[in-house]
Amino acid sequence: MAFLDENYLLTSSLARDLYDEIAALPILDPHNHCDVKALAEDRGFTDIWDAEGATDHYVWELERKCGVPEELITGKAADNHAKWLALAGVFELFAGNPTYEWIHLDLKRRLGIDLEINAENAEAIWQAAQAKLATPECSPQSLILAMNVEAMCSTDDPADTLEHHVTLASSRLAGRVRPTFRPDAAMNIEKPTWNAYVDHLANRWCMKINDLDDFFNALQKGHDLMERLGARASDHGIYIPYGQQVERAVAVKLFAKARAGEKLEVAEVAQFKAFFLNEVAEMDARSGWVFQLHFGVIRDVRKSLWDAIGADAGGDIADHDVAFLAPLMPFLNRFDGRLKTVLYNMSPVHNATLAALTRAFGATVCLGPAWWLNDSYEGMHNQFNLGGSIDLISNMTGMVSDSRKILSYGSRFELYRRTLAETLATMANRGQMPSAVAKKLARRLAYDRPKEFFGF
Repeated sequence: MAFLDENYLLTSSLARDLYDEIAALPILDPHNHCDVKALAEDRGFTDIWDAEGATDHYVWELERKCGVPEELITGKAADNHAKWLALAGVFELFAGNPTYEWIHLDLKRRLGIDLEINAENAEAIWQAAQAKLATPECSPQSLILAMNVEAMCSTDDPADTLEHHVTLASSRLAGRVRPTFRPDAAMNIEKPTWNAYVDHLANRWCMKINDLDDFFNALQKGHDLMERLGARASDHGIYIPYGQQVERAVAVKLFAKARAGEKLEVAEVAQFKAFFLNEVAEMDARSGWVFQLHFGVIRDVRKSLWDAIGADAGGDIADHDVAFLAPLMPFLNRFDGRLKTVLYNMSPVHNATLAALTRAFGATVCLGPAWWLNDSYEGMHNQFNLGGSIDLISNMTGMVSDSRKILSYGSRFELYRRTLAETLATMANRGQMPSAVAKKLARRLAYDRPKEFFGF
């Protein structure tokens, strides 16, 4: 098997047949971090570093591991050409990590560049990419159409004006790009920026926020606007998935205390966040949306990175010990049967417990796809096997790109679909299911299931 040939990740004729059945299906991406403004403006890429490295903290982390100076990663003085040469110079050391495969796939599938990324080929790739990226077919909107993206859901704050989504709604991407309600800044009452954020939310909706009712009325306005623009889900990033039931009177007092500038105790922060998540879930239930919960991430663990660059620089890790079960169960019981919920975890250690939990709560509660540091072949293959053997593989919800890079959508979904085909074919070849059933499951998880579950 040659590098990234037609048999890439596929070790049997049945696996190849299954992949052929799903390879060209439209892409449905319920969670990403695309730059909606750049997409609406159809702003082209200046060069290969701009397309592949400028926003990708996966790349940054691996470069640091290989000794690349920070100036050639996130620095302001070095130009993009120098940054690309630095990346290419260490790229062979990335082998074994999915980033190595994704970026090679990007070049091969999207730019027609079939060269291995290394120091010797760095300049040739730069020049070939410059020529290709300058063509109309490599504008962001053209790439979305070429990759057959049917739906992609960005990450949007309740105070966002969303004018770029409005622009896209009347563009050639009409109906394809949807907002997602991401109210983390409103929930994080312990942050020193929270009061300023509440003032910003009030200004966005031309209202005063004097109490908890005003606060949730403003959030509802953001929720309503996103619904009009095609949103189908909310999205929540939280360390512990607080779901305990908190009396409204308690939340009223906590809101007033925080607005007065008083510091909340740790237990009070947990109470407010629990109340908040339950209230937003009620909004989602009324709208028939999906509630997506990402938990277990400890952010910005490397102080020097935080001090120099800030958030989203590659300093986030999974906590294998996060206590999620007891806080989450009251929430799942409150919304049992009336809210579609997807649980994403950053640590694979939690998959067995989560699969058992989703099994207990029926069809509306699902184990999400392998997310963040797990979206490699190994991570996805293991999640399919473990999730499917405890719960149902058919109850999983497809793939999310979780990406900031337009160029990588096709590659990430290709890796997912090849892994899915290989996993199902292995089961069928071991006699665990008929090949015809494997074929149906491949299509279900590649397309039919996310389309139905998210209501695209």
